[in-house]
Amino acid sequence: MNNQERLAAFDQFAEDVRHELDEVSHRMEQLRAENRVKSATYKQLFAIRSTLKEIDRRLAERGL
Repeated sequence: MNNQERLAAFDQFAEDVRHELDEVSHRMEQLRAENRVKSATYKQLFAIRSTLKEIDRRLAERGL
């Protein structure tokens, strides 16, 4: 894999992370509207969102 292909793969990874982060946040908003913030699903989504936010932060630091 050459450098251009690697950069394209990182760009796609960054896009995928941000898309998943949006989906998780939207699902959490739905659960919040249903007053289900104490559900196991909400707690799992919260953990996933935290991880995705950290990955996104690190990607953004590096200009991706």
